[in-house]
Amino acid sequence: EVQVVESGGGLVQAGGSLRLSCAASGFTFDDRPIGWFRQAPGKEREVISYITSGRRSTYYADSVKGRFPISSVNAENTVYLQMNSLKPEDTAVYYCAAGRKYYYGSADPQSYDYWGQGTQVTVSS
Repeated sequence: EVQVVESGGGLVQAGGSLRLSCAASGFTFDDRPIGWFRQAPGKEREVISYITSGRRSTYYADSVKGRFPISSVNAENTVYLQMNSLKPEDTAVYYCAAGRKYYYGSADPQSYDYWGQGTQVTVSS
């Protein structure tokens, strides 16, 4: 069974850092792209970053570019999202998701088949 599980959310002051983890199981780890998304109250779910299948390329939304590097540790079957210089507007529930097998990767949430339960990130001003 394919599963992804997020962890690492919490409450942090503006300017601080958090590291989110996405632990994957049930599939050959680099066969599927892994994406990070977030959803704030009253807003649509938006892509933050993804790492492609094969783990050769990454994508970042403009809102997090230069602040939220994504990385992958194949030996751990885990993708990390290091969140630096956090702002109050980064407050949201953060989700990781596994995309279709052998699919390169996409910013479209519809192309991701398996979603975690989400982890809350709250940034205070």
